[in-house]
Amino acid sequence: MESYGAVTGADVPLATQEWPARQVPVAGVDLLVRDVPAAAELPPALYVHGLGGSSLNWTALGLLLNDTVRGIAPDLPGFGRTPLAGPAGISEQADVLVELLEGQFDQPAHVFGNSMGGAASVALAARRPDLVASLTLVSPALPHPRMSASALWFAALATPRLGPVVLQRTQRLPFDRRFQASLSMVFGDPLTLPPEVRANYEAELHRRDTDPWNMQATTDAAKSILRSSLTPPRRSLWADAASVKCPVLLVYGGRDRLVDARIRTKAQRTFPDARLLYLPKSGHVAQMEHPEQVAAAFRDLIA
Repeated sequence: MESYGAVTGADVPLATQEWPARQVPVAGVDLLVRDVPAAAELPPALYVHGLGGSSLNWTALGLLLNDTVRGIAPDLPGFGRTPLAGPAGISEQADVLVELLEGQFDQPAHVFGNSMGGAASVALAARRPDLVASLTLVSPALPHPRMSASALWFAALATPRLGPVVLQRTQRLPFDRRFQASLSMVFGDPLTLPPEVRANYEAELHRRDTDPWNMQATTDAAKSILRSSLTPPRRSLWADAASVKCPVLLVYGGRDRLVDARIRTKAQRTFPDARLLYLPKSGHVAQMEHPEQVAAAFRDLIA
């Protein structure tokens, strides 16, 4: 097998190396999909970002694993560079992922999901187990009885009439203030971020401000997360989790301000075949903050 380890470039930070992008018609919209450079004979992988994120959230991890899986990462409808084409909820995202996997791969894929993308990945695995070889869930947005202070902000976004007002007032704040608040909310310790990660995150936040669908996609997604937390247990994402039979890697950060890491015990107990990676210093996006540890844990999962 040809080695792709050198593709990353020894002197170039992983987070600055964007994967090649293409347009894929899925669910009535041209989905932007990025392909990590990897050998064609490797097993397939799918990387699913969270609310407000994009395919770029997986750059470093995908390149670290490009000798193990050949990954693709979409910008889900309403996020990144894919326009909104209807409701942007968890169930709708799972529908998109099903269609994408059916069209792109002829065998089950290793699925990685972060935050809301983790919730959509759980719904995907429960709905179509034939498409999923394993699940790696980074701070998945599973229903939690206790909402964090930051999560309450998303609940406000989901409230009719209040949500648009909150977003409009937030948009009026100086960009630097919003950027610092976003860093503190998402990352465990923003001061330790590599300069290229910080710069890319800032550029993506700037670009998101120009998306005409940003407000609608954000409120739709927030409503979907709130609805999932109110769903009766027998029809909830926890019921989906209990039905997942493939191997699962759960990744939680001790400094996550959006998903309370204490839920990790329930998650590990609920998935029939689950391993846990707990990173005390990580925030909500461990695949960006600690990609090496996540990559190592995934290799152990499939070994």
